[in-house]
Amino acid sequence: MTEYLVFRLYAPLASWGEAAVGESRPTATYPGRSAIIGLLGAALGVRRDDDEGQRRLRDSVAIAIKQRSPGSLMRDYHTVQVPASQAKVTYRTRREELSAPRKVINTILSSRDYRCDGLWTVAVWLIPQAELTLEQLEQALKAPHFPLYLGRKSCPPAAPLAPRREVSAQLRDVLDADFPPLCGKDKGDESRTLRLPESALYAWEGAADALDGNGQGVESSEAWDMPLNRRRWQFGPRVEYRRVVRATEER
Repeated sequence: MTEYLVFRLYAPLASWGEAAVGESRPTATYPGRSAIIGLLGAALGVRRDDDEGQRRLRDSVAIAIKQRSPGSLMRDYHTVQVPASQAKVTYRTRREELSAPRKVINTILSSRDYRCDGLWTVAVWLIPQAELTLEQLEQALKAPHFPLYLGRKSCPPAAPLAPRREVSAQLRDVLDADFPPLCGKDKGDESRTLRLPESALYAWEGAADALDGNGQGVESSEAWDMPLNRRRWQFGPRVEYRRVVRATEER
């Protein structure tokens, strides 16, 4: 039996960043390890430049996701005005940046992707060398130190995360846990309003059969979303397993 911390993520807009090349800023359909670690870090009050705090969190938890709905794709044409880099010049606020002489103001153009009305269930459990407890993480999600957002600061949660701890022999039982409906009075209203698909995607760490003891139909891939250094924006690879389960197969 293993103890898990399970919670849900929903927002009108979410953005789960992938490798960005040039002006394109794509999004995955579900949150990766870096996104969940970032959300937990914000809840705990771990700052981006706190290397030891980031390491402690990163090396304490394993993560699994159930994608109930990927949402629909939305693309935003984005423009940002920023001052050119100048030796011995430091801008401490956005106001100072925009107060720079017009001749040193540049415009950055980008295309940024979002997922609209996506819905995900997240399960977190501790690894043997963990320096945190699930109780600490649960309380942090209930009363976060910093505001929480789903990938970008423009994507705050639109429903309570409703974190709770559960003990189960199988990871899938935890990911299939029910939450209060987001809309309407029952799960049927929620499915119709959010247009939930007829299949769910599971993604997890560990072993190929860690979801429910059945390794059939499982795919693996190398995901480059292991946060190594937030300040330097460095990430490393990890092995992720995925399986798609149709509604007729769900228990």
